[in-house]
Amino acid sequence: MRDYRKFYIDGAWVDPALPKTLDVINPATEAVVGVISMGSAGDADRAVMAARRAFPSFSQTSRADRIELMQNVLAEYQKRYADIAAAITEEMGAPGWLAMQAQAALGVAHLSTAIEVLKTYSFEELRGTTLIAKEPIGVCAFITPWNWPINQIACKVAPALATGCTIVLKPSEIAPFSAVLWAEVMHAAGVPAGVFNLVNGDGPTVGVALSSHPEVDMVSFTGSTRAGIEVARNAAPTVKRVHQELGGKSPNIVLDDADLEAAVSGGVKTVMVNSGQSCNAPTRMLVPAGKMAQAKAIAKAAAEATTVGSPDGNAAMGPVVSEAQWNKIQGLIQKGIDEGATLVSGGTGRPEGLETGYYVKPTVFADVTNDMTIAREEIFGPVLAMLPYETEEQAIAIGNDTVYGLAAYVQGELEHARAVARQMRAGQVILNGAAPDFMAPFGGYKQSGNGREWGDHAFADFLETKAVLGWAPAAAAE
Repeated sequence: MRDYRKFYIDGAWVDPALPKTLDVINPATEAVVGVISMGSAGDADRAVMAARRAFPSFSQTSRADRIELMQNVLAEYQKRYADIAAAITEEMGAPGWLAMQAQAALGVAHLSTAIEVLKTYSFEELRGTTLIAKEPIGVCAFITPWNWPINQIACKVAPALATGCTIVLKPSEIAPFSAVLWAEVMHAAGVPAGVFNLVNGDGPTVGVALSSHPEVDMVSFTGSTRAGIEVARNAAPTVKRVHQELGGKSPNIVLDDADLEAAVSGGVKTVMVNSGQSCNAPTRMLVPAGKMAQAKAIAKAAAEATTVGSPDGNAAMGPVVSEAQWNKIQGLIQKGIDEGATLVSGGTGRPEGLETGYYVKPTVFADVTNDMTIAREEIFGPVLAMLPYETEEQAIAIGNDTVYGLAAYVQGELEHARAVARQMRAGQVILNGAAPDFMAPFGGYKQSGNGREWGDHAFADFLETKAVLGWAPAAAAE
């Protein structure tokens, strides 16, 4: 039983202003496995003001000092790696292998990438007699979700630290354990007091307090588009910078010249990773109409081969994160059935033998049209919609016919896939199952958000641009 009732503010673990707690549920067992305090606007203000006091000195630290600090953070993170992976499994149900090989590994990846970028990043440029300087934006508020909890903390905190900003983090109250361990890592690494702060709580209380706070210069939010709109609305009166990484309904276009077996089975597997709880999951598979029957058979076999079980074992899929999420997914699966899509595999209810825990059947629908609910709404569960297309132009049009634009996938002969990729309205296009690239910018078009994370592009949102005219004598510029 984890007891995490304190917040990390100004370099110390402190009691909340008001005594209010929340039980944390293990989604695999439905048992209470921990308790956290729920913060108030007063706690948020205390953390923000600590970050504000720390900013003048931390913003003036040298590149070498910040590299050393971040290397210390990375070293401390690696010491706690197994603890963090275990916490992720317990709080949100990721299978142990996924927590170790991917979830916790993303913390190392983002820290390491930010360190390498920082070593050579150009913060100043002389243009004629004018100095163009990129300076830390100030106090940053981070509101992060539960689905890849360390990933979304690390890909915000790492570039913020690297650029000299100070931070207040509000992680998801549904999966808060790994965030507390992250704060312990920051403390052990010697991050100066006030540079990093953590306050647990919910969006309507702490999230609103942070996004509307006049001493917060920038707010970065990852989560649903609905909540992202509220963050932007709350931030507007103080004209702070808003970065959002929001929802997705990513198309996966299987071209006529693709290896159908590899493309379809690989697409099913990618959707099912993390129990479908990934904003960039390729949940709409577009298949040539003449190959749909064959694709259905491949998808059915792939879905039925996806094992579901306790995160402590070797199952491919664990539970989804909560009862509320389970109920939402069940409702949308039923909606797919009611609207006339062909249920190829899975369906409503828990998998056989899993009566306890928020487990969902790996589900595949075929003969889906793009006006159906399951093709429009982000389900955020292990549910794939297969849509037929007659022409490549139609496939591209259907793929782009969504309010979202986070990711798109194209599978086929490389030159052909490249040509289609150029026509997709999405922030990231993955060709033929390409591996992640931590230097590639991650973020969306349209209602999937604004700004970019990962790699050198991540630094931009944390920097202001200052022009100093007359920096160099006129003769020096000649």
